[in-house]
Amino acid sequence: MQNLLQNKKLKIGFGLLGLYLVSAGISYFAFSFLGNTGAQLSPAGLDQKRAGIDTTGPKTEECPINGKKFTKAEREIWEGRRPLSVMIENHSESRPQSGLSSADVVYEAIAEGGVTRFMAVFYCGASSDETQVGPVRSARVYYMDWASEYGEYPLYAHVGGANKAGPANAVGSNGNVDKFGWRLYNDLDQFSIGFPTFWRDYERLGRVVATEHTMYSTTDKLWKIAAERDLTQKDKDGEAWDENFVKWKFEEGKPNSTPSKNKISFPFWEGYGVYAVEWNYDATSNTYSRVNGGQPHKDFNLDAPITTSNVVVMFTRAKGPIDELKHMLYDTIGTGKALFFQNGTVVEGTWKKESRSTRTKFTDKQGKDISLVRGNIWIEVLDPTTKVEY
Repeated sequence: MQNLLQNKKLKIGFGLLGLYLVSAGISYFAFSFLGNTGAQLSPAGLDQKRAGIDTTGPKTEECPINGKKFTKAEREIWEGRRPLSVMIENHSESRPQSGLSSADVVYEAIAEGGVTRFMAVFYCGASSDETQVGPVRSARVYYMDWASEYGEYPLYAHVGGANKAGPANAVGSNGNVDKFGWRLYNDLDQFSIGFPTFWRDYERLGRVVATEHTMYSTTDKLWKIAAERDLTQKDKDGEAWDENFVKWKFEEGKPNSTPSKNKISFPFWEGYGVYAVEWNYDATSNTYSRVNGGQPHKDFNLDAPITTSNVVVMFTRAKGPIDELKHMLYDTIGTGKALFFQNGTVVEGTWKKESRSTRTKFTDKQGKDISLVRGNIWIEVLDPTTKVEY
């Protein structure tokens, strides 16, 4: 009898194992096949301009996010939306990422253990094209503080959060999403949205990568979810996202044929050279080209180097690691030193942020507002002990 029971248990066990393997295989197939199908809707290098949108016309309309000039047709598109912030990872297996070149502003800080992460803010630059973004990763509260500068209910896309014990659930997202009143509204968490807005693509880079490096979406799909939640230019209370938004000051670029600061370099974590950053100035285009871990950093969508018109270095205290996974925290409210690289030169100054929802203010040593060059802006968040060479 005992042997009979053992045989039955073994058969049941093998049956359950087989069922698990079948279901896992189906899941892998679904995410891989459907994910690749979704990716094929936005293949790199294809022209995806909206029908009737002429982006070659006069660029007279200023983007409120970064001052760059666009056409009236593009402005008509972005004016019906609100800024979209997306968490994009920077693990070495995730490179090259999709969408960073189309972001108006990009924030970079450490997520954990020396590995940096981006928060890319899309508004004007993604108005004429549907932009694939990713790999999308989890939230961090300090990024949520920066996202809060773009309206009372900023669109914030991510995949869950690192909900570890800490001050006021400081690392993760769930507690703060509730506290901020974002849940199931402006918080675009993949866990609550799923496929087809988000999908997995295991072989986007031509090689299989770990599951955590495979989640993607597009700006249009995310803006569509926002519209379904009555989050367009106005929110549920009828308030425009930019009603209290404070624009930074912008000016035309001044290309410098004899730049005094043509190379910027800094680490994020000692001994983690794969996340060290360089920005190299090109006078012809008056832009800075990014190097990450010693390699030119490209945007997968465009198969082209990532460039920016402004590199802003914000020095603020990094706290941690606060747990066994080496999660970090940053002081986001307060003031600190800053460096502003533009036109092949550098200006020393200060950043100041009075509360979670107020705009970060940039000033020079005399207390005057910094004028940023019209164009993409990268904000590098470093601990004050980090040495920046230029």
